[in-house]
Amino acid sequence: MRLLGIETSTLTGSVALLDDDVVVAEYSLNVATTHSERLLASIHRLLEESGFTLTSLDGLAVSVGPGSFTGLRIGLATAKGLAFASGHPLVGVPTLDALAWGVPFATYPVCPLLDAKKGEVYSALYRHRSGALERLTEYRVLPPDHLLQERGDGPICFLGDGVLAYRDRIVQAMGDRAYFVPPSRRYPSAACVAELGARRLAARDAADPATLVPIYVRPSEAELTKARRAARN
Repeated sequence: MRLLGIETSTLTGSVALLDDDVVVAEYSLNVATTHSERLLASIHRLLEESGFTLTSLDGLAVSVGPGSFTGLRIGLATAKGLAFASGHPLVGVPTLDALAWGVPFATYPVCPLLDAKKGEVYSALYRHRSGALERLTEYRVLPPDHLLQERGDGPICFLGDGVLAYRDRIVQAMGDRAYFVPPSRRYPSAACVAELGARRLAARDAADPATLVPIYVRPSEAELTKARRAARN
């Protein structure tokens, strides 16, 4: 199965091409430019240099959040457009799932953290069992201190860009029971999105491109502003 993976939930955007169990190519860039400026060009470059075309693919997988509202909308709109144009099936992959999938040999629970700004993180807790990824909590947005209060007594493996913002706080709360993945595995990966997407497509779990929406977890700023205005009236 040939699958194009798209990941735009954080500043580190990436695209990847998966051919069965081989990652043919992955292009990742962590720079302060919007995904709208580079995503289509990155996909074109990936396909061209790999010798593939959009029509030669079997499907597409896109990260659906939580994460940057703008980034998610750009990635999803692009994936939907490619799916409609090519007729290929599309699958949405939760960003936190893809992050946790990237460390399959972790013997401890895995806790991806994405910086949600406003002093909060997007997070969920996972465990790897016999080659499968088991999610132990809901997708949540909460202050890191609240998350650490629920940590229990055992070791936990942390990853995600939220580690950069809150590593000192995690170490202060957990000491040597906090494990951190290396920088090469810290950020969301389009290859992981493609791998999880391939599993869903193999199980015939494709999404309807017309109705697939991001996992925001919390209301957008526009929705919050609208609610505040309604409360005052």
